[in-house]
Amino acid sequence: MGRVTYIAHDGTQRTIELAEGESLMMGAVEHRVPGIDGDCGGCAACGTCHIHIHPDWLAKVGPISDAQREMLQFADGASEDSRLACQIRMRDELDGIVVHTPESQH
Repeated sequence: MGRVTYIAHDGTQRTIELAEGESLMMGAVEHRVPGIDGDCGGCAACGTCHIHIHPDWLAKVGPISDAQREMLQFADGASEDSRLACQIRMRDELDGIVVHTPESQH
């Protein structure tokens, strides 16, 4: 198990626990975390699980994949710290990760 803190654009925080291997998107959807839609179910095909990784966690998450970069080019407010939550799976080194949700998902 590992903890993830989702911080909404208005500063509201929500921390949940995820099982090893569970995606940050699926955990957010299952726990009804506002700001994560996950319309494609985790296929990296829609961008509605766009998140910003807190700077302290970027190195542990790793570089963005080409598929994520391509999908996020259509997301409002995408930046170098943007990732798709469906592509990040909980593992020991991510316990305590902090991510920010954008104001809206498209």
